Amino acid sequence: MRTDAVKNRQRILDAAEEIFATEGVAVPIDAVAERAGLGVGTLYRHFPNKEALFEAIVMDRLVRLLDTAKDFEVAEEPGEALFSFLYEFAEQASSKRDLFEALGSAGIDLKARCAELFAELMKSVETLLARAMAVDAIRRDMLANEIVGLIVGTCHAAGDSGLSEAGRQRMVAVVLDGLRPVVRRS
Repeated sequence: MRTDAVKNRQRILDAAEEIFATEGVAVPIDAVAERAGLGVGTLYRHFPNKEALFEAIVMDRLVRLLDTAKDFEVAEEPGEALFSFLYEFAEQASSKRDLFEALGSAGIDLKARCAELFAELMKSVETLLARAMAVDAIRRDMLANEIVGLIVGTCHAAGDSGLSEAGRQRMVAVVLDGLRPVVRRS
């Protein structure tokens, strides 16, 4: 892509993320073009329909999340790195839930389309988990997919319950506290 096309694509993605987050996924696609300061034709050249735009946002977020996980893989404090990543993961899972649901209702299997990215992300979570276990920063009886399931499930429950952002954060904090090793007192 030409440099200006790459910039326009990113402007559309940024505008779409912002408008969907504040106004919901039912916003007309023309409003996204307007927010990006571009014509509708430019938007449709990059994204032929709303589902393609949703998918691109989710893919972009997954790539960023994977980059974040990779950065945490080399952090000095393995336990803190794992928990910091899980907080970021929870934030992303909550804020993009409406996009996942919109793609699902459109018949798009995001897990199938993003299988490689999801697999790579899980490998990173496994690395973060192994590093945290090596320094006794987390329970030893947990698997990476169980931890991811706990975070996703907590975020879904918070969303389904209509909890505020602060309520969701408290729920995630309780789950993460439960992952810390139990200190045995003599």
